[in-house]
Amino acid sequence: MCDIWRIREAKQITTTDLTPHVNAFRDFGVRWVVFTGGEPQLNADLFLLADMLRAYGMRVTMLTAGLLLESAAQEIAESIDDVIVSLDGPGPVHNGIRRIPSAFERLAAGVAALRKARPDMQIRARCTVQKANCTSLRETIDTAKGIHLNSISFLAADVTSTAFNHLTGWLPERQGKVGLSAGDVDELEEEIETMIRLRRADIEAGFVAESATKLRRVVQHFRAQLGQAPAVAPRCNAPWVSTVIEASGDVRPCFFHPAIGNIHRQTLAEILNGAPALQFRHTLDIATNPICRRCVCSLYLPRTNA
Repeated sequence: MCDIWRIREAKQITTTDLTPHVNAFRDFGVRWVVFTGGEPQLNADLFLLADMLRAYGMRVTMLTAGLLLESAAQEIAESIDDVIVSLDGPGPVHNGIRRIPSAFERLAAGVAALRKARPDMQIRARCTVQKANCTSLRETIDTAKGIHLNSISFLAADVTSTAFNHLTGWLPERQGKVGLSAGDVDELEEEIETMIRLRRADIEAGFVAESATKLRRVVQHFRAQLGQAPAVAPRCNAPWVSTVIEASGDVRPCFFHPAIGNIHRQTLAEILNGAPALQFRHTLDIATNPICRRCVCSLYLPRTNA
C-alpha cells in the first residue's frame, strides 16, 4: 500500500549513517528495532546493520513482502530475530493485489526456507484490509496457517495520509480502487462479525493478533472515511516511546507526523530532545489531532523503568 517503490533515486540507511547514532540508541534504552521499507532486503547493509544492533542487545524485526526470503533464508535466520510478511489474502487474491503472478508462491517458499534454516523462528503475517480482500479475511487466516505462520494481524488500508511517499495524498480515483464503498464496508462488517463468531479460538489463542474490539475498529475506520461515523483516534503513545528514521535520514515522531530533524545534520539525541520534538510531544493531543484520528497503524507500549 506504500508508494516508496515509486522513488527513482533509491536511498538507504547504511552502517556509516547509523554508526554515529548507536550510542544514542543505547543511551535511550532502545530494545527493539524494526526494518521496514520499501523492501528491507534491497538494502545492501541489512545484515551488517542487524548484527550491529543485535550486538547491543536490541531485538531486530524485518517487515517484508517476502519475495526475496528464499534467496537469503540462512542469512535472515542468523541475523534477524523475527520476520513479519505481508499477506494480502489467499493465493489468487494476494497475487492480484501484488500484480505479480507468483508472489504468493514465492512468499510460501521463502517461509518454508526460513523454517528449514531455523524451525523456531517467529514468522508472522500482516494483512492490509482493502477493497480487493475485504471479504476474504477468514480465508486469509486459513492461508496463514497453511504456510505455517505464527500469527496474523489486520489493519485498514491508509488511503488519506501523506506517509509512505504518498506525498500530496492519493487522488480520489486511486482511493476508490483501494478504499471501500458503503456496500464494501457492509460486507467487511459481516465478514469480521462472522470471523469473531466462528474464529473465536484463533482470536483467544492469539493466532489472530487483534481482539474483537480492535477488529471492529477496522470497520469503524472505513465508515469514518465515508462520513458514516466519527473518526476516533486509537490508543497510542508512539511519539513518546519510539521514533521513525527514514532512508533519507529524516526523523519522525511516527510514520504519519512531519519530520522533526535529520540524522545527517544532527545527532539523534539532539533531534529527540530538541525544541521542535519537545514542543511536539508537549502539545500533541492524540484524541483530537486530525492525523491521529485517521491513523491506521498505532502503537501503544506500556512505559517501564525496568
